[in-house]
Amino acid sequence: MSGYTTKGNNMATSGSTGFDLTIDELIEEAYERCGLELRTGYDLDTARRSLNIMMADWANRGLNQWTVEQRSFTVTQGTSSYSLDTDIIDVTEAVVTRDSIDIQLERISRSDYLFTPEKTLQARPNQFFLDRQTTPAIKLFPTPENSTDIIKYNALTRIQDVGDYTNNMEIVFRFIPCMVSGLAYYIAMKRAPEKIQIMKQIYDEEFDRAAFEDIDSVSSRFLPNRTII
Repeated sequence: MSGYTTKGNNMATSGSTGFDLTIDELIEEAYERCGLELRTGYDLDTARRSLNIMMADWANRGLNQWTVEQRSFTVTQGTSSYSLDTDIIDVTEAVVTRDSIDIQLERISRSDYLFTPEKTLQARPNQFFLDRQTTPAIKLFPTPENSTDIIKYNALTRIQDVGDYTNNMEIVFRFIPCMVSGLAYYIAMKRAPEKIQIMKQIYDEEFDRAAFEDIDSVSSRFLPNRTII
């Protein structure tokens, strides 16, 4: 939507909510924050490389809730391990569906799965272990007893790589400040060491703000007891 509209006391507004930055605009903004000029193709290439590294760091921190997708697969009787797509970083929740009823699966650790006895026992699965290899896999326990149950899971997927400079990043609007300040910090580490401290401070503040906003909103929230005895 574009054009000008009036709002409130006959205030003129743009009527547009589509602001975004292309890759080259994002890189240019980050260089300017460091007091640098974007001059060569190498400047673009090294900044794009830093962006991809930063996206990997965000994924490690779980700061990409907008990439969560619900996926599913149908089990096979007698088969306990199921390969997942390689773009999956983590599985946050999973349920087994039988007769249109969803039953939550408990996630267990690698050690818990290793020490689980009778892995060949067949019944309705009630636990899963995510084997986070190059090709991740879900391992179910007990082993499925039929070939009709459906496993539904919320998958945290990779943020898309930085593409052409005229493209946009796969980032929701509220993360633009964090992304720009983060790239400025990465560039400062390579090109403006005297500004590393201030760039890092700004990035940390923006990251904390973005991470807080990325948390699901719920009616009640229980916080751990932080009292030191």
